[in-house]
Amino acid sequence: MAIISLIQQEVLQHGWMTETEFVDIVAISQVTPGPIGINCATYVGYTASGTVWGSLLASVAIIIPSLIIMLSICFAYDRISRKWQDNKVFQTIMRIIRILVVCLIAWAAYTMITPATFIDTASWIIFGTVVVLSVLPVFIKKDIVVSHPILLIVLAGVVGYIMYI
Repeated sequence: MAIISLIQQEVLQHGWMTETEFVDIVAISQVTPGPIGINCATYVGYTASGTVWGSLLASVAIIIPSLIIMLSICFAYDRISRKWQDNKVFQTIMRIIRILVVCLIAWAAYTMITPATFIDTASWIIFGTVVVLSVLPVFIKKDIVVSHPILLIVLAGVVGYIMYI
């Protein structure tokens, strides 16, 4: 999800599509199976080039760097964690990394809050409800059925569809 803001910046900077079109692509990418970044890049590649080859190139271009980086990180983490797993400093660093990942995802959501995407109070209510239901289980330390990400996406989509028909 954190890569969405980078894709958005590149798409808008090069004028490949409008902000509203990009938001529609992100919405479609969220409900289709697979990682949202890859789905979004595939669709942007097709829209920008008008060919299947453009979507294939965009997909490969977003997968290869991440694959190399993640394999390197996993290898390094495996080596480091075996040696330092009981170390308090190591555990603290891992907690900080978790917080930073949440911040990256929050930043991606923040960059998509524009007048073109949040057109009225109902948009804010849907967004706020999804945020609260996503974060609530962490604070009450219990699972809530309605806080499952897939269910939240479907419910928000249905509510949005009904409200904006």
